[in-house]
Amino acid sequence: MPGGRRIAVELSAERERVPGILLVPETAAAPRRGCPAALLLHGFTSRKERMTEGIGRALLSHGVASLAIDLPLHGARGGSTEELSFRNPLQLIGGWRLALAEARLSLDYVARLAAVDAERLAVVGYSLGSFLGVVAAANDPRVRAVVLASGGDLPDRTPFAAIVRAAADPLRAVRKLAGRPLLMVNGRYDRTITTAQAERLYEAAREPKEIHWYQGGHWPPPAAIELGADWLARQLSGRAAIARCGH
Repeated sequence: MPGGRRIAVELSAERERVPGILLVPETAAAPRRGCPAALLLHGFTSRKERMTEGIGRALLSHGVASLAIDLPLHGARGGSTEELSFRNPLQLIGGWRLALAEARLSLDYVARLAAVDAERLAVVGYSLGSFLGVVAAANDPRVRAVVLASGGDLPDRTPFAAIVRAAADPLRAVRKLAGRPLLMVNGRYDRTITTAQAERLYEAAREPKEIHWYQGGHWPPPAAIELGADWLARQLSGRAAIARCGH
């Protein structure tokens, strides 16, 4: 792959194996420290490949490694996403806790890589992955910056809202990011995550925070993806030159 290496990985979780795609930037000389890295979490009914080909490639061009994983019931893992319906809150919560455990496992894996600087980790979540990502980041101080694409608060009139919020409240989670940079990237015409949901999450977040609105729907256009990659690279580099990964 131009600019780096693409490596298929498989993590051993408690209940099953988690397939992933690792992108590592290349360099001509060994750095004094590893490169920054981001965990990429995809949306509902999607898979790791879409995150790799979008934000993963963009981050690679900025010298940032990434690991995209298939969430439970998605991608190469099979299963039925109908089990994640809000109409079945107990099944939803069980799947949610499994996904959170696997996100922590994935961050553990990335942090142990010799090519990565464990003090410069981030989470990038899209749609469903943004709900998961903000909670995972809130509970893990190793995460230094967060990008949420097409993310927001829970939908209005969420069934069993009290039960769902007890297990996964985006508003509570985003407040715990205080002091860690947050970028939200949302579409003005998104019908899946509405502007009201996005604005509620943004208002609940504390500084430093930014929100970028693009003129589109649920999936961010290339310009918005590049904006997110550039922003994250600058946050993880301290706005200085990024140390490149070695082989």
